Formats: sequence, structure tokens, C-alpha cells
Amino acid sequence: MKKVEAERYRDIDFSRGKRGPVIAPEPGKTKISIRLDNAVLEYFRALVHKSGGGNYQTLINDALLEHVHRRSTLDAVRQALREELAPYGIARRASSSRQPRRSTRP
Repeated sequence: MKKVEAERYRDIDFSRGKRGPVIAPEPGKTKISIRLDNAVLEYFRALVHKSGGGNYQTLINDALLEHVHRRSTLDAVRQALREELAPYGIARRASSSRQPRRSTRP
């Protein structure tokens, strides 16, 4: 059977064919391989299915971008607060600087 399938394409001339993708990749995107938990994939695939279509990989990319932007915004706010509070001598408290509670037992 396989020989019959291969025979069908024997007359095609690939001498002027080009290697690589048929469609150029989007600028600013890189194709990678990544291992994700099955639960993550199932979640995003379910979102696509529930919405009636789309691409789960795009949803994962959007979720990662949102995390990056939220994180950078949070870091910027923290830095601004530090700069604003510095003249007042208000230092950030580290959890390790807290004194342990003393027991009232004898």
C-alpha cells in the first residue's frame, strides 16, 4: 500500500523547492519546545473549547505576558513607594527582623 501512495508523487519536481517554513514566522516570536503539566494544557484547551475555538498556545502566551506585565508593574510600584518613604526613614521590614513572641508561661 505505501508503495502505491509514494508512486502518486513521483512526477512532482522539487528541484526549485525551498527549505524552511512556507509562511514566514511572526516577527518577535520564537518557536520553542517546552514541557508543561498536563493540567495546564487541559485548562487552556478547555478554555479554547468553551469559547468555541481559538489557539490554546496563544492563551498560554497571553497568560505569561500578563504575568510579566503585572510583575513589572508591581516592582515599579514597590520601587516608587521605597523612594517616597525613604525621606521619612521608613524602612522595609524584613520578616526575619521581627522579634519572636515571648511566652507568658513560667
